Amino acid sequence: MTDTTAVNQAYFNQLAAEYDSRFEKTVGRLEKEVRGLVDFIGAPEGGRLLDYACGTGLLSRALGDRMSQCVGVDVSESMVELYNAKAKSQGFTPEQRAAHVGNLLDPSDASPTALSDAQFSNFDVAGVGAGFHHFDDAHLAAARLAQRLRPDGGVLFILDFVAHEADPDHGATKGVRHHGFTEAQMRDVFERAGVGRGFEFRVMDEDVVFENARGVGKHMTRRVFFARGERA
Repeated sequence: MTDTTAVNQAYFNQLAAEYDSRFEKTVGRLEKEVRGLVDFIGAPEGGRLLDYACGTGLLSRALGDRMSQCVGVDVSESMVELYNAKAKSQGFTPEQRAAHVGNLLDPSDASPTALSDAQFSNFDVAGVGAGFHHFDDAHLAAARLAQRLRPDGGVLFILDFVAHEADPDHGATKGVRHHGFTEAQMRDVFERAGVGRGFEFRVMDEDVVFENARGVGKHMTRRVFFARGERA
């Protein structure tokens, strides 16, 4: 585990219990936006979703009505527990929606044993919802996720922040490795990972606000983008 992974694991384990309530408005808005992007993403009816760095399940909730199975993966044990508790309370079976503790981005372990079963491969969509800026190596992350897609048409989908100034007051700063991304950077990431076919990049019309992200009364404003591309 890299130092960045350990920092993110500790931070999100601590934040997990209050994450959804603390960012309820923004998370709800992002879920609604993603729900309206199923055609843009290319999420097939009855397909399978890998929700990577899943947290409490933003992408799974947004796309779950369309997919037959959502598989979450996160390094935070507490986030995984909450994801699974929410899925169970909503009536989903573990076969339909479940999260697992794991890390696909360790440079020294391309195929971790815990994530080597058939259920962790051949996905129609692999998505990262607002977590990509926490990854040490964006190119490695995209390549590892691309490997988990079905050949000839599996989709990588990323929701993250448009490039912005560094924010030293944000509590997660030590675990942030990228201050957002430009369209050109994302295109390069997708193409080098082998998922550049049909690449598209869209930016939300308005900023989103993460209330109290820097502490009580201290909010964080970001512009969000959506990027997608297909495995050849």
